[in-house]
Formats: sequence, C-alpha cells, structure tokens
Amino acid sequence: MSSIRDVAERAGVAVSTVSAALNGTRPVAADTRRRIKRAAADLGYRPSLLARGLQSKRTHILALLYPAPRSGFGVTEMQFATGAAEAARELGYHLLLSPEHADPVEELRHLTGLGLVDGVLLMEVGLDDERTEFLMEAGIPFSMIGRTRDPSSIDHADIDFAATARQAVAHVAGLGHRKLAFFNLAADAYAAEYGPAIRAGAEFAEAARAAGIGYVDDFRPGSAEEGRQAFDRLVAAHPDVTALAVMDDHAAAGVIAGVAARGWRIPEDLTLLLALSSAAVAEMFHPRLTTLEPPSAELGGLGARMLIDRLEDDGPPRHRLLPCRLVIGDSSAPPRRHRGRPSPPHGVRP
Repeated sequence: MSSIRDVAERAGVAVSTVSAALNGTRPVAADTRRRIKRAAADLGYRPSLLARGLQSKRTHILALLYPAPRSGFGVTEMQFATGAAEAARELGYHLLLSPEHADPVEELRHLTGLGLVDGVLLMEVGLDDERTEFLMEAGIPFSMIGRTRDPSSIDHADIDFAATARQAVAHVAGLGHRKLAFFNLAADAYAAEYGPAIRAGAEFAEAARAAGIGYVDDFRPGSAEEGRQAFDRLVAAHPDVTALAVMDDHAAAGVIAGVAARGWRIPEDLTLLLALSSAAVAEMFHPRLTTLEPPSAELGGLGARMLIDRLEDDGPPRHRLLPCRLVIGDSSAPPRRHRGRPSPPHGVRP
C-alpha cells in the first residue's frame, strides 16, 4: 500500500506539502496541488479520514440529503447524486447519501450532531423548506440542488424552468400545435409546494401565454393508472389538445396506454413530451419519447462545489440556473388536420 512519502517522492515535493494539499491545512499552489493529487491517484493513495480530521478539525465528508421518493430513487435522481459525488471526490471530499423518511429536521439534527459531516447538500427542495431554517440557525454550511421561495442568500444550483418551458413550447408550436396540455407532478407534491412542481407549472403557463397557444394544466397524476385517467378526462374536456407534456414517468406510461386504448398513435394523434427526465428514461418508452433532459450531473456537481467553496471561502452566495436540453425522440410530429372523433376509453360503450 502506498504511503504519503511515496506520493511526495512521485510529485517531487515535501511530505508536509502533500499533507497540506490533501488535508487543506494550509494553501498550496494550484499547479502543485494538481500534481500531488495526480500522483496520489496514480499510486492509489487514500489519506486516513481520521488523521485528516485530527489535523484540520474537519472530516471532509459531505451529506447529501433527499426525501425518499414515492416511486423510488430512479435514473434521473441518481445522476444528480453521482454528479455531486464525482465533484466531491475530485476536491478531496467524500459524499454520504442520506435518505430522509419521517421527520427531516430531526434526521438532520441527528446526522449533524454526530460531528461526522462538514456540510450538507440538500435535494428535493420545497419553496418553504424547513431544513434550510434549521441549518442556518445551527450555523451548518449547506448548499441546495434546487431553490426555496427566496434563495438569494443561499448557495444553489437549479434548473432554469423559464428557459426550459420556453424551449418546450417553442418546439410544439413550431410543429404547428395550437393547444398544449401539461400534466404536473402528483397532487401531494404540488400541495407541499415542491419547488420543481410549482415552478414548472407557472413557467409552462407563462411560456404558452407568451407564444399565443392554448394551454391546459389542471392535472396532477402520480402513477400509471392516474396518468391514464387524467388523459381520458383531458380528451373528454379538451378534444382539441394535440400536444401533451408530462412530468411523471409513470404517468407518461399511463398516457401511452390511454392513447392505445382509443386506437390512436403517438405521434400521429398526440405529440408527447417527457419533462425533466433523462434521455435514458425516455428511451425506455415506445415510441422513444421526446424529453426535456435536466443537466442532472452538472447540477449535482455544481451543488457540491458550491458547498466546498463555502467551507473554504466565506464569499457571497453562488447561484446557477441551467436549462434542460431538448432531446427529440419519436413522439413529436405536426398535428393531424383531422384526427377524427375520439374513441371512448377501452371498455366503455359510446
């Protein structure tokens, strides 16, 4: 097993310089620090977390806190986490994933009270997120992947929902669609003022208004069955809708089932977009869905770097907003001029 002396010899510096570069006990020139980290990586050297903690009074461990999703920790969520973990590792930190269950503030109190983490990275942020108030009062450094209602004083990286919505609306309007429907996240997420649900809903409505196309958004399905039911209600109430954006992956599967039950086809009878999901998820559908892919790994990395910057430099709050990327799949097409009379849902007689 390689030692710190081996790293020093390979990098051509003193042992004390290696210790300072890896432990953060004193400033080291950027070129020298990169040379040392490259030597450590080449040799497979891993500094002792206990020794680092004793020297610097810091553990170099960050906690990534996220409420356990109702549908499980999926591909898109994992990309946020892996992006944060990679950025932390590059800067000499370890990332601890800590799912929340019952009382998030109590779990935060327990986790930070152990003294094992230097700072906290929050995911799945609500507009009035009680975790931020606890962390500020406790004086614990933190950053957010997401935003509260007024995030101006907090380091955060988030999706640019306004730019994302404009991109989606421009896409469907450019194909010739004149009325768009939007299926938001489940009703409980919206009621709890989960940031993405509120912001996406508001920005899609504004983008449709600015583009001069019709818009419908009073639907919040959170499962495949709810997605199918919402689609049936949508067609019954708004038969002129020819494009639909869906935020929940499971609800999108229900929409596809509802389309098939009517004898319709995607995209001939309905242009379907998946909002805020990775292209890898969109490729699992048939047809492959057009998606608004969030820059998940980049946002995760930004959140981790902001937190580490906060630990090492008391500068002004950092803020970054990044739009989703429109990935064109097989579910987008111009609307049919005459779609015909909608068929009744499967099993229902006209």
